[in-house]
Amino acid sequence: MFGDPIAAITVESVFESFRADLARAIPRVVSGLLFVVVAYLGIEIVTAVLRSALGRIYGDDQALIADLLVLIVTVFLWFGSGLTLLSILGMGAIAASLGTAAGFIALGISYALSNMIADTVAGVYLLRDPDFNPGDTVTTESVTGTVESIGLRKSRLRLGDGDVVVLANRNVESRWTLTSEPGPE
Repeated sequence: MFGDPIAAITVESVFESFRADLARAIPRVVSGLLFVVVAYLGIEIVTAVLRSALGRIYGDDQALIADLLVLIVTVFLWFGSGLTLLSILGMGAIAASLGTAAGFIALGISYALSNMIADTVAGVYLLRDPDFNPGDTVTTESVTGTVESIGLRKSRLRLGDGDVVVLANRNVESRWTLTSEPGPE
């Protein structure tokens, strides 16, 4: 089969084309690898600084808020880095398509998880509220009890009979009244 001069020229031209494409791709791959290293270091630095700053702002009692914010920022930074890497590697159209698709997917997810997002936002407000703390007795729309714990998505209230009621934060934060604060110990 390779005795045919036309086939030999075709095989030779394919290998030559492959070699030329490989030679053109090497600088992009090296640039991509360098970018990944720099992006990794940059994201680690930004994450550490953000975690430190949020730790000072929120303290240990509200570490959930800081962890959530750091996670959100980290995901966005890595996603942006991934799109940038695709552009560096010469796949800008794919990066643009992925960015657009991710926007539509995020819109769908946010709609599907709207109650969970509402609970999380309300949880952040409740955790930051100086008048809503574990040990306080509060009345919500449905129950009166002592705040046992406050999470990002739900709060637990201990009723007078000892039962614990778990309420979605969006239901607590929208309407609650402080009945009494814990006394000094």
